Amino acid sequence: MEVSMKKLLLLFSPVAAALLSSCGSDGAGHLIGVQDREEWYQEDPYGMLYIPMGSYNMGNSDQDVPYSHTTPAKTVSVQAFYMDETEITNNEYRQFVYWVRDSMAHRLIGEEHILEEGEYGERINWEEDIEWDDEEFMETLEELYLPEHERFYRRREIDTRKLNFEYYWIDLREAARKENREQGMKDRSVFIKKDIINVYPDTLAWIHDFTYSFNEPMTNMYFWHPAYDDYPVVGVTWKQARAFCIWRTQLLNSWLLANDEHFVQDFRLPTESEWEYASRGGLDLSPYPWGGPYIRNSRGCFLGNYKPMRGSYIDDGGFHTVKANSYAPNDYGLYCMGGNAAEWTSNAFDESAYNFIHDLNPDYQYDAKESDPPALKRKVIRGGSWKDIGFYMQTGTRTYEYQDTAKCYVGFRCVMTFLGRDRADF
Repeated sequence: MEVSMKKLLLLFSPVAAALLSSCGSDGAGHLIGVQDREEWYQEDPYGMLYIPMGSYNMGNSDQDVPYSHTTPAKTVSVQAFYMDETEITNNEYRQFVYWVRDSMAHRLIGEEHILEEGEYGERINWEEDIEWDDEEFMETLEELYLPEHERFYRRREIDTRKLNFEYYWIDLREAARKENREQGMKDRSVFIKKDIINVYPDTLAWIHDFTYSFNEPMTNMYFWHPAYDDYPVVGVTWKQARAFCIWRTQLLNSWLLANDEHFVQDFRLPTESEWEYASRGGLDLSPYPWGGPYIRNSRGCFLGNYKPMRGSYIDDGGFHTVKANSYAPNDYGLYCMGGNAAEWTSNAFDESAYNFIHDLNPDYQYDAKESDPPALKRKVIRGGSWKDIGFYMQTGTRTYEYQDTAKCYVGFRCVMTFLGRDRADF
């Protein structure tokens, strides 16, 4: 009892009172949180549209016996996110390609083109211009160009095989594994993953995807000519699409950091549940992005770019791809969620995925290794393309391509998770 009284006397002594009062007296002794934090509002990312949170019936909206095992109906909930209004276009992807090209050129030139950043190494000085036609620079940058014996009519062109992008991401799923958490403070670097990938689209996809078909003009011009700037980029692998999302994230974060602003969520490929939810445009049981069940409007015009009728590619107004903002958008304002270019999602493809994925933000991912069998390298694609029949334009139809292949009918668009519960919070 004597010991307890001494403790009480010490607690209420002037010294103890001073210690307590020094722990923050702004709240008059109450829990009030950290004060003077600036207010923050989520800005809509440029070129993206807000998709509200919601629940829907994921899967085919009509009876389809052959596909009932791979796309059974499942009620799921998806949190709010942003999605690109259109598929990523040639010109938008070209910004990525040029960034990789220019970063290589800056490093080759060196000197004032590189900023020293102490322990963090070098950083590119993007304020410096690259004089591509300057004789002094031309010699320095020669290694970026095709060797003379590979040049066609002596044209001095960038060797696109050298446009490699080194990028990183954090494997949060690995970090969250029980055995890693139980080991205490583990070196975080083991969860930072690295990859190097060539970023130039496979323009030859237009030829190798079709046998006995004359598509050389598309290979020659589709990606780089201004006539196709607003068309969806195709010929990109799943890994290239992921690398683009990481680059886009760092591009924005670098600007936010330079302007003392908060980071936002990362750009990424959509999960297939997000993609399907956005494609439906708030129309839960509609078979197509514009509603349904018809693929023509009241005037008899086709509502998407696909392979209609008995294969008359021009009946819908297209031929190959069309501009990314063609046809009417769905009720969320998203263009070409059915047809034009099929789109990569972040999810691995498994026929039985709907049977084991969660109903809260459903997501099934597997980062396949080079040594894995082809079945583990399948990634879900959605939406159908200009060369597909109408079935593949349906909101609930899922199919796949291999993550290391590039097709002239597969593109992608990015999403970003909304910061907060809903716009109503702001």
